[in-house]
Amino acid sequence: MMLLIGDWLSMFDAGFGVVQYITLRAIFSALTALVICLMYGPKLIRWLTDARIGQSVRDDGPESHLVKAGTPTMGGAMIIFAVVLSTLLWSDLTVKQVWFALFVTIGFAAIGWVDDYRKVVLANSAGLSAREKLFWQTLVTGAVVIVMYLTTADKSELLLVLPFFKDAGIELGWAFLPFAFLVIVGSSNAVNLTDGLDGLAILPSVMVAAGLGLIAYLAGHAVFAGYLNIPNIKGSGELTVFCSALVGAGLGFLWFNTYPAQVFMGDVGALSLGAALGVVAIMVRQEIVLFIMGGVFVMEAVSVILQVASFKMTGRRIFRMAPIHHHFELKGWPEPRIIVRFWIITVILVLVGLSTLKLR
Repeated sequence: MMLLIGDWLSMFDAGFGVVQYITLRAIFSALTALVICLMYGPKLIRWLTDARIGQSVRDDGPESHLVKAGTPTMGGAMIIFAVVLSTLLWSDLTVKQVWFALFVTIGFAAIGWVDDYRKVVLANSAGLSAREKLFWQTLVTGAVVIVMYLTTADKSELLLVLPFFKDAGIELGWAFLPFAFLVIVGSSNAVNLTDGLDGLAILPSVMVAAGLGLIAYLAGHAVFAGYLNIPNIKGSGELTVFCSALVGAGLGFLWFNTYPAQVFMGDVGALSLGAALGVVAIMVRQEIVLFIMGGVFVMEAVSVILQVASFKMTGRRIFRMAPIHHHFELKGWPEPRIIVRFWIITVILVLVGLSTLKLR
């Protein structure tokens, strides 16, 4: 929207043409999302508190979590509102990638909202069943990846890039469909599993979004993409604006979610954030880099898979509790220590992921 307004105003003053620059719009996108969260966050928290939409705590969880019972949840709606509004304001809405990102984000937010609503408002501890959740995730993801596949303009949009290797890649062809599905759904659920401590999921999401935003900008620029030997994806530069909105909204939410949290994001936030990261990684053809940068999310998901598999096959548990952040809690680590150390790990992994652009 602001791009159109800037174009119109530039007819009267050439200075307004600066809105054409993706970097400027990305900055304003982040600031807009940040301001929205900071302005409306307190109002949302008060409303959730008055409506008694509070977090329930697992009976088998760490005892330290009992004090969290009743903390307002579903605060992720604030993130999604800020991201969507900021993206619509500052991005080029003629670019298909923007709509793919928004569709997946809103779709997974809706799934998470229904799950949270059933758990918290309707007092149904089960929420959406695993089968129901997978069905709706499949429906949303399937719709977008099929359209992606059918609208590919160049074979590079279906190339699986192998980091650390020059001119190395695998042409996926039709295999793009199941592969993209696994990336989006896997990323969504991995972030959701990580969302168990105050601020544990949101800041890594912000850092990974920032890394992907930088890659999106480079991939959308023919000169930079050619220099770095990465696929030049037409239109992907606009995803920088979307990723910047994720960064701004995430930081705004962290203002209220930092330890001790005033609000939790709930599935409405966690599922949609993870899906958003996954779909961006697919569109810039850097799924393996997402796997690296989101190593904390991967570690959390793998810990659950190993725990379940071990218990079913041997009757024994590998960890004291899964996901793995609960394991460290039960070992006696204070919650802030776990959170900050996982943040530090994410900083390192994001830097490693970005280094793959040059180390080939």
